[in-house]
Amino acid sequence: MKLSLLILTFCVTGSLFAQEKNAPLENNALPKYLTEDEKLIMSEYYQNYQSEINRGIETPPGGSIRCAAEWEEVQTLVITWTGQYNTIQSQIVDAAQEECRVLIACTDSNSVKTALSGNGVPDENLDFLEVPYNSIWIRDYASNTMYRNDVDSLFVVDWIYNRPRPDDDLMSEAHAAWHNIPIYSTTQAPTDLVNTGGNWMSDGHGTAFASELILEENEAGNPYFVTVKDEVEIDDMMSDYMGISRYIKMPVLPYDEIHHIDMHMKLLDEETLLVSEYPTGAADGPQIEANLQYVLSNFNSMFGTPYKVIRITVPPSTGGAYPDNGGYYRTYANNVFINKTVLVPTYRTEYDTTAIRTLEEALPGYNVVGIDVDNNGQNLIQLSGAIHCITQTIGVADPMLITHQPLDDTFDDVNPYMVNADVEHRSGIVSASLYWSTAAGGPYTSIAMTVGSGDSWSANIPAQTAGTTVYYYVEGVATSGKTQVRPIVAPEGHWEFDVLDVLGIDELNNVTMSEVFPNPASAITCVPVSSNSAQEGSITLRDITGKVIQIIHEGTIPMGESKYFFLAHEYAAGSYFVVIETAESSITKKVMIR
Repeated sequence: MKLSLLILTFCVTGSLFAQEKNAPLENNALPKYLTEDEKLIMSEYYQNYQSEINRGIETPPGGSIRCAAEWEEVQTLVITWTGQYNTIQSQIVDAAQEECRVLIACTDSNSVKTALSGNGVPDENLDFLEVPYNSIWIRDYASNTMYRNDVDSLFVVDWIYNRPRPDDDLMSEAHAAWHNIPIYSTTQAPTDLVNTGGNWMSDGHGTAFASELILEENEAGNPYFVTVKDEVEIDDMMSDYMGISRYIKMPVLPYDEIHHIDMHMKLLDEETLLVSEYPTGAADGPQIEANLQYVLSNFNSMFGTPYKVIRITVPPSTGGAYPDNGGYYRTYANNVFINKTVLVPTYRTEYDTTAIRTLEEALPGYNVVGIDVDNNGQNLIQLSGAIHCITQTIGVADPMLITHQPLDDTFDDVNPYMVNADVEHRSGIVSASLYWSTAAGGPYTSIAMTVGSGDSWSANIPAQTAGTTVYYYVEGVATSGKTQVRPIVAPEGHWEFDVLDVLGIDELNNVTMSEVFPNPASAITCVPVSSNSAQEGSITLRDITGKVIQIIHEGTIPMGESKYFFLAHEYAAGSYFVVIETAESSITKKVMIR
């Protein structure tokens, strides 16, 4: 039974909570969540699903396969142009066409070209795929990039979309045909699996993250009429189809109706998690923190070391509401990598400034581009999604995979610093080089790396004096002639580490606080902290009399760089002090609130 025309005529209704969420939806656009009308046709649609939709290769790929990470090199950004969010999508296309091809699914390419031209976007690196669609949420219904033997034979894998939107659910087949690559799909029993791209996060080396939505949608009594599967069976399917050996799942969040992990968490590299942070006790903050602690307590990164965590504060509505009080589910974690560019959703300048700076510091050398998703007439966030949700990427056909665990800060000023990296290409690697400098912008010194067993290459950075910051990156050259660097933005971007002074004022337990920003402050305010060791302490905000007016953090201050936040607009204008206290030291920084 073909239901796409019926679905496209649905009146998008339904209230979620109060305040903002009672506002009428713009442009009659289908939201990420199920509409009331869609709920009425769920049973009929999915009872007919297997007989009506049959696509791709229905058996597992077999052999050694790998699901690519988002920060790897991509050849194409794919979007669906619905004509409802032209300004937002024009900005996405404008930034993406500098990095790769942009494939736009639409019903009329000429009207899209007219809209892009009207928004000042040149017709460069653009292709059009005139096909039916239901909605803009391509992340959820598009397929995922896969490789055989780590770096060979590009293909994609698709799941059953968890919305009764048949044209959306067929989009992956159109993408695969356009790229002339195989598509494997989990649409036929017993390997019929419901899942969505927004609830999928891969480290590129066999680990994936998701919410427990993946379990709920495939358990007994599911509304999709798919074969009942327990967690072990789902894990086996992910291993067979996606090469996932470790599938980490966390409880769903109480105020995120769609339960997609990309609304609050993102892998920035193999060992770094970007995590949304709410004010203490607000909205999904407590559950996010519980989920994070579960991950940190039970799993290490692929390198066998604890995950690093970067927190990025969530902005409220203009009235101060978060999702537990009717505010939209605003998020900066819903960003997307497109080679050397990162597109991030933005909301209001007083919050965006801090968020973008946090990303720029976490991803040096990347072009971080903010795109407003919270404007009248272009209010995408009210539909429960942002930039990551309306974009998907397809990896290059000829990847070079460079894997390296960045060096940590060290007190060693005597011995050289060994850099190890795995470098892989299907044609083989003829050489690898280590580039290092003691200045952020170079010039860089090149050292030929020595090949070891397998794909391992290594070289030593000479010992440096205490107080030095070392910047470095790795380059590989394949037998085919392909050259690649990691980080992908090198030499503008890099890894770095500090050679610390063990004889410093506070010796091994040294804690430092960089300047609070922005200063003067009026909204989200960041307190950057660095510690040579994990230690107990507190971070407080105090008025001019020294009275504590907010405990920003109390407990363990981790080793390395960390960031803490407070909301300046909650306090009267004037002079305040941020104070860090540990058993070893006390540090004070002045901040003006306006």
